[in-house]
Amino acid sequence: MKLRKGPDGLMIQTVENRWVSLPALRDATGEIDLSETEACDMVAFLSGGEKTHRAVESALEAIDPDQVAADPSTAGLPLDPRSMRAYMLFESHVIASSRVLVKRFFPPPAAKVVAGFEKVTGKTFPKLKPNDRFYEKPTLYVANHASILADGDPMWWPSHTNALDFELELAFVISSPLADATPEEAEKAVGGWFVLNDWSARDVQADDARRNIFGPVVKSKTFANSIGCDVITPDELPDWTRATGRVRVDGEEWCSGSCEGPAHGIGEMLAFASEGECLMPGDVFSTGTMPGCCGLELDRWIQPGQTVELEIDGIGTLTNRIDPEASPTTAVGRGR
Repeated sequence: MKLRKGPDGLMIQTVENRWVSLPALRDATGEIDLSETEACDMVAFLSGGEKTHRAVESALEAIDPDQVAADPSTAGLPLDPRSMRAYMLFESHVIASSRVLVKRFFPPPAAKVVAGFEKVTGKTFPKLKPNDRFYEKPTLYVANHASILADGDPMWWPSHTNALDFELELAFVISSPLADATPEEAEKAVGGWFVLNDWSARDVQADDARRNIFGPVVKSKTFANSIGCDVITPDELPDWTRATGRVRVDGEEWCSGSCEGPAHGIGEMLAFASEGECLMPGDVFSTGTMPGCCGLELDRWIQPGQTVELEIDGIGTLTNRIDPEASPTTAVGRGR
C-alpha cells in the first residue's frame, strides 16, 4: 500500500494508480473502523497494522474511486518525525567517501600518502576502511528531527559550508514501541518506508573528523533532511536490501545504486537502538547512503540554483531545488 498525506487527511493509491481520500473512503463505505486521527495521521494509521490495511483494501474494492478521489499534487510532508537516527551500514560507501574526503579536504600530504599506498599495493589504504566496531554493532548518530523539508520545498545553502552534498537514503518509521527488543521483535515494528535526503556539509565533516572530539557529524549533518511524500507499507518491500535508486541533478542522472550488502539488518539496527531506552511510534531511521549515491563519492558537487531529485524504485521521488534566496527560517515547515 502506498500512502500520502494531504490537507484533508491521508490518501491511498489504488491498483489502477489512482488516489483516493481515506477519510472520504471511510465515510462513504462505513466499513472501516478508523478514528479521525487514524484517517489523517500517517503514524496512527500505520500503527493499525495489517488488519486495518486489509479493511481499507476491501473497502476500495467495493466503491468507485471517483466518489472518493483525492488530488495527489496536494501532498506534503507525510509525517513529523518524533526523533531521527541515521545509520551507516555500507562498507563501500565508507571507503569511497573517505577517499574523496581526504583528497578534497585534508592537508595535501594525507592525500598523497593514500594515493601512493593504493597505487603501489593495489589495496585500500587501511585507515579508509571501517574499524572493527562497524561490523560488530550498527553505527548511527541522532539527527535533527525538527529541521525537515518536504518534497518540493526549497533547500537553502547553509552559511557554514562551501561543499553542500546530497545523500540518497532508504528510511523507515516505526509504528509500535520497542525497548530492549530482540532483532526478531524489532523488525516487526517497521511501519512504512520512504525516500530520505541526508543533506551534508562535506568540508565541515572533514574538519570535524580530524579535530572534533565528538566526531564528524557535529555540524555537518544536523541542519536539514528531506523526506519524500510517498510512504509504502512493509508488504510492498519484503526485502529492503534489494531496493534500487538513483539521483538526478537538473534532470541529468548523476548516479544509481542499491541497498545490497549492508553490514547489519533492520532487526539488528532497531534492537541496538532500543538497548536501555524506549523507541516510540513516529521515530524515524535511515539505513544510510546507498553506495555510490552521493556527490562526495563521485567527487561531483551541486551548486546553488540546481534541482536535486532522488528516486527509489517502488516508492517514489523526492525533489528539492537549492534556492539562493531560501534560509532555514523560510524553508522548514513549508510542506506541512
